[in-house]
This record gives sequence, C-alpha cells and structure tokens, in this order.
Amino acid sequence: MSIDNSSGHPLRLGVLLSGGGRTLTNLVQNIAEGKLAAAISVVIASRQCKGVELARQAGLDVHVVPYKEIPNLQDYSDRISALLTAAGVELVVMAGFLSPWLIPDRYAVRVINIHPALLPSFGGKGMFGHHVHEAVLKRGCKVSGCTVHFVTNEYDAGPIIIQKCVPVLEGDSPDDLAARVFQQELQALPEGIDLFANDRLKIEGQTVKIADCGLRIAE
Repeated sequence: MSIDNSSGHPLRLGVLLSGGGRTLTNLVQNIAEGKLAAAISVVIASRQCKGVELARQAGLDVHVVPYKEIPNLQDYSDRISALLTAAGVELVVMAGFLSPWLIPDRYAVRVINIHPALLPSFGGKGMFGHHVHEAVLKRGCKVSGCTVHFVTNEYDAGPIIIQKCVPVLEGDSPDDLAARVFQQELQALPEGIDLFANDRLKIEGQTVKIADCGLRIAE
C-alpha cells in the first residue's frame, strides 16, 4: 500500500491537544517562518486549556470536545474523526492529547506523536509529561530524549520516525530534564512532519526508513 502526499498544496494538519499548547506554538512559528510546508486546518482540544487560547489567538479553527461529555469511546472517537475529515486533514499531530481516540482506517499511518523519552523505554499508559522524566531519573538513565512516531491504537507502539538524545546530568530535577528534552522536541516534530510532507518515509513493518521520495508500506 502506498500513500501519495504530492498534492501540490501545503500539508493540511490537524492538531490534537489537552494542555499548554507549546507544541502548537512551535508548529505555528515554523509554518510562519517558511520552515514547514504545512497549514494547520483544525485544532481539537479535549478540554478548555491554554492551548485553546493560543490557537484562537493564532486565528485557527478550534473545537473543544470534552471526553466526559461523550463517555462512549466509539462515539467520542467518531466525533474527533468527523472534525478532522471535515477540515480535510491529511496528517494528525498529537500534541499532548490526553483523551483516548480510536484511530479509523482512513487515518492509519497518518497520525504522529511526540513522546518525551526514547521509546520503547518509558512509554505506555500513564507515561506522559513529568511522569516520564521522573521515571527516567529514578531508573538512573544516562541519556534520555524524544521520539516522533506513528500512532496506532496501542499506546506508544507505532513505528519510530525520529529520535533525538540528550544527556541526563548529575543533579537533574524532572524540570531540568524536561526543559532539555523539550528543546529537542522543538526540532524533531517539524522534521518528522516535513519528512511525511515530502513523501520520504518508507515503512517496513515496525521500521521507518528515510527514502528519497514516497511514503510506502511494504506488503
């Protein structure tokens, strides 16, 4: 199966978030500076949060869809998917989205996430934000980093696109490590989106290879 992204227009992004919107702000800046050939078609939040305010300030189409108001997971997922489809989204970016979403077939290998650790270590349910950095420090790791990966319906289990490393320094607090990792996230996520937009990702099972062109899934 192959996916053609050579549409001639900027890649249409849908951003899902639940928090402060720092990742969204980074994408908006990269697009404004001409570093990323993409456009944010819609922002969907699972709750009222700072990210919603930032999206509105940027003039983006924003929808707040609280999970607690649609407790049936399939109904909630269908609502998210319908908003993405209506906006013509070609790639979904998970930017700290903390509500469940069952990814439909039409968005298979069209959803990516940025995780604040080197997967498959320190991933899975409940491993987000400072929980990750606390676990890294508790384990005594010498390096950490971030991972851009495709999202499946299993936590943090999709094929890895990009990883960037940072040192774990003696005396680091979770805040110290989080700040160091986030600086790498600012680079890694736009790089991953750019690779997707330019058809340079070749997927072979759980392995992603960077190719000259064409996002392909090996049979």
